[in-house]
Amino acid sequence: MKKLSIAISLMTLLFTPHLYASSKANVEFLNSGSVFAKSSNMPFSEAVRVDNTLYISGQLGITPGTLSLVEGGIKAEAKQTMNNIKTILKAHNLTMKNVVKCTVMLADMADWPAFNEVYQSFFSKPYPARSAFGTNGLGLGAKTEVECMAAFY
Repeated sequence: MKKLSIAISLMTLLFTPHLYASSKANVEFLNSGSVFAKSSNMPFSEAVRVDNTLYISGQLGITPGTLSLVEGGIKAEAKQTMNNIKTILKAHNLTMKNVVKCTVMLADMADWPAFNEVYQSFFSKPYPARSAFGTNGLGLGAKTEVECMAAFY
């Protein structure tokens, strides 16, 4: 019985090397310059690719190439925010269909219905997973910020 147990343990080691081998993820820090100018010296990457997942930094409703929020309130900011995400995805050969998770931050939860109306116009079923929460303030005085994860498939 002891020999059988040892044989099974050895076979397990031989046929499941991935359990014991160390592997490194392929990580790339990306900045296409499509939303934030490459010369903007922002202290973050536009996106980070880890293997087949793209993590997009939180986006605001800024006019690309500037740090100026679009005018027009929550709907205008939400639309520009989502367009900025779409632009970043395109720069990395992805589309909104590749988005698997979004985190939505709202400066005022009363803006939830207006944000949702815009958000839904950028996705179709099946929708990505999503979390949302109210904040006590966002960068540049924005009304919304959205970060997303997308999968290469």
